[in-house]
Amino acid sequence: MSYKIKELKTEGFTTSYCHAGEEHDETIIFLHGSGPGANGESNWKYILPRFSGKYQVIAPDLVGFGKTGLPEDTNLTFWQWTTLRVKQILQLMDHHGIRKAHLVGNSMGGFIALSALMHSGDRFDKITLMGSGGAGPVSTTPPIEIVRMTNFFKDPTIEAFRNLVTWFLYDEKVIGDSLEEIVRLRYQNIMKPEVRELYPKLFPQSPLEIAIPVSALRRIKQDVLILHGYEDQFVPKEASLFLMEHIPKAELVMIKECGHWFQIEKEDRFVEYVDQFIGAREKVNV
Repeated sequence: MSYKIKELKTEGFTTSYCHAGEEHDETIIFLHGSGPGANGESNWKYILPRFSGKYQVIAPDLVGFGKTGLPEDTNLTFWQWTTLRVKQILQLMDHHGIRKAHLVGNSMGGFIALSALMHSGDRFDKITLMGSGGAGPVSTTPPIEIVRMTNFFKDPTIEAFRNLVTWFLYDEKVIGDSLEEIVRLRYQNIMKPEVRELYPKLFPQSPLEIAIPVSALRRIKQDVLILHGYEDQFVPKEASLFLMEHIPKAELVMIKECGHWFQIEKEDRFVEYVDQFIGAREKVNV
């Protein structure tokens, strides 16, 4: 492991986060998704060492997930959780003296990245979205995989969890023995009593709650790279096409034989795309 797990007091709770490469000038903050057991380490542990030789990398456990503590009041709306997570990111940046950072967001993490642009756009530079939320409902019914995921605790066995994890992938054989490590790490996280109680409350009551308004998307000044696995069963490819249509300076890469976890199934290409994208053009001034 070439990163350290640290803690910082933020917004009334303690944030746990992975950290490496602090000697570098540029910073990438990696934001995880909302699948059962998700946190900064389980989402990004294979990616962080590949970027930390060139960038400062930070991967927080967003509040409500992983080892990050909870606020006193957890009876929050989805938008209140979102605002709390954006403030959590900003406080991490302030603590480390980071004026501006790049964001990489997977699934819910992509939605948080877009929300951060709406809240404090001047603090962020290049944005990478991967199987991202934010497009709102692109279908009248949610994917069955999403329904099964949100109802996981009705049958919280490790066998059911392993099945769920494989649904995030197009072909689990590609990652070999790493699958069991991912299952173990995430299952340990999700089976904590406080996590089991809180998890169902973290999701929006309506798909419209996770939609970034088009009027906000078209005002984004940052360069945005959108990555999407063609066979993603959790976030349909139409969601990324929607974001591509409405974000002015967006580019889209869609790959066949790839599911929701682009960074795991297509690790080398993910690293190549993100590194080239961040270094490609002059930094944005907002």
